[in-house]
Amino acid sequence: MATENSSKSASAEKSATGMPKAVFVEDVDAFMKQSENNESTEGVLKRLDEQHSKYKFMEYNLNTKKSRLKTQLPDIKTSLDIVKHLQSKKDSTEPLETRFLLSDQLYAKARIPPTEKVCLWLGANVMLEYNLDDAEKLLEKNYDAASRSLAQVEDDLGFIRDQTTTLEVNMARVYNWDVKRRQAAQQATSAS
Repeated sequence: MATENSSKSASAEKSATGMPKAVFVEDVDAFMKQSENNESTEGVLKRLDEQHSKYKFMEYNLNTKKSRLKTQLPDIKTSLDIVKHLQSKKDSTEPLETRFLLSDQLYAKARIPPTEKVCLWLGANVMLEYNLDDAEKLLEKNYDAASRSLAQVEDDLGFIRDQTTTLEVNMARVYNWDVKRRQAAQQATSAS
């Protein structure tokens, strides 16, 4: 009874983002004697493997998000640096000479007159015009949010790796328990 309660409370534990925590099977004999879906070793291994597959799917999604954020952060930082540079040159009377990227390895020269406005590409085919101060605030906010999101994804990936390892150990322990049980049954049959 204590084992059932502790496994139920442990299975109810979740990560900060709501991912379920894998329960470490301390005592395989007691675990296999629990009536809740532990009627056969194959069933238990199948259930653990399904849970393992779910964690692998979550890990894949988190890695995809991580790579997207890692490419997004430098782009936001570059935009922020450009806006800050435009702010520093807005009181100047001379135009700013620069080169900008047209496509891969193709740049064009440009002369940008001092300006108070900048257009930011927001994505989803949306571009908006902002004054320089508002653009800087928006980009700083977006950079901070992306940085926090990347840190959360890193934490979640660590959590997923720990849970995956726990499940792999559980599967190995249940499998080994079943092998020993079968060997013991076979020896008992051959001895009699």
